[in-house]
Amino acid sequence: MTPADAVIAVATSGGRDSTALLHAVARQCMGQPVEVLALHVHHGLMPQADAWVEHLSRQVRRWAKAGMPVRLAVTHLQGQPAKGESVEAWARSERYAALARMALVAGANHVLLAHHQRDQAETVVLQALRGAGPAGLAAMPGEVFRNGVWWCRPWLEQPSTAIDAYVRRWQLSHISDPSNDDHRFDRNRLRHGVLPSLLAAFPQAEASLAAVARQAHWAAQLQQEAGEAALSAIGAGAELPLSAWQALPPATRRAALLTWLHRQLVGGVSEALVQRLMVEAQPGRAGRWPVPGGAEVRAYRGLLSAASAAVPGAAGDEPDWRQPGTHTCSNWGGQLTVCLSDTGDISLQDWQRAALVGRQGGEQFQLQPRSTARALKKQYQAMGVPAWQRQTPLWLLDGVTLFVPCLGVDGRYQAASSGPRVHLEWRPSHDS
Repeated sequence: MTPADAVIAVATSGGRDSTALLHAVARQCMGQPVEVLALHVHHGLMPQADAWVEHLSRQVRRWAKAGMPVRLAVTHLQGQPAKGESVEAWARSERYAALARMALVAGANHVLLAHHQRDQAETVVLQALRGAGPAGLAAMPGEVFRNGVWWCRPWLEQPSTAIDAYVRRWQLSHISDPSNDDHRFDRNRLRHGVLPSLLAAFPQAEASLAAVARQAHWAAQLQQEAGEAALSAIGAGAELPLSAWQALPPATRRAALLTWLHRQLVGGVSEALVQRLMVEAQPGRAGRWPVPGGAEVRAYRGLLSAASAAVPGAAGDEPDWRQPGTHTCSNWGGQLTVCLSDTGDISLQDWQRAALVGRQGGEQFQLQPRSTARALKKQYQAMGVPAWQRQTPLWLLDGVTLFVPCLGVDGRYQAASSGPRVHLEWRPSHDS
């Protein structure tokens, strides 16, 4: 047995289900060279939270005296939900992060969770009511690797009645969280108001909904594999070639789009976005589709891309861009690289005299030394620069454009001159 396998971590709230799981694991490990670590997170959201920790401490000490190799680890959460953030979502995210940290510190690479068949059934119904596809209807996985540990649900196929019977058999005391009766939360409304009526009318509903989750899991796996294969076949990377994508069969086209979106976007992908893109993303049509969180999906010149929207800022907020090096211009959504070079684009003397400004309108730009200066907007169009890449700073010298990201150095300053020169390169942040 390896050192990592010598610790089994069990997440416990002190409620009925996790108390039963902790007791069952600790009882099975009696006389074995294994430590069972009970992980508890003090959320700081309920006035009873301190009493729950004390209850668990007494319970674990009593079991340890009875020969069970169990001990308790507790983490107090810090902070609070951001304005407008769901308390339920914040608590869940912070709880899992805290559980993972405690497990890893103790040398455990698996954390056991007490979810059972009725929990799974509830999750399937909730996901269905939210319009979820196969990935959502797959509900909770039996095991998944996340945050550096394996999360395992050994009782996912066990009916709720089996846990009730175990608690009665061993006369286990447990806490009751009053928030579980708060009908402001979707799951509680479902658990207390909907599921009892459903089970009364259809006694097999719990097992049937769990079967839906199993089948949806395999459907989601198949959809992802089909999407990955299609993206590879059409050569899609950070950009999706629309003509090749549109040539795919409809179901494969949708699978490829979903897989590509999940690669490019942080967070979930809404069904509304998928439906719009399936209809509106066409090879000969430019378009922009906003995504919650400030990102966008964009179509331009036959390619679909996804990026965070650049946020224009003030010149005073930027780094010392006159010096050689790579400078992150966070307020402008990009990076500027300045390199000393004998064959550079512009003289160092001109560059160090330049002024950084925001686009005001009416600027002109000359592409080549012997060409004609034209409106900056016209030059952007001629060079195929999409609208979202035009929200960048400009560098002027004596009121004339000197350097424009995505276009380069103005032709009026490209002529050779004596002295050191610099090469300039602008890279939008979303390309990194």
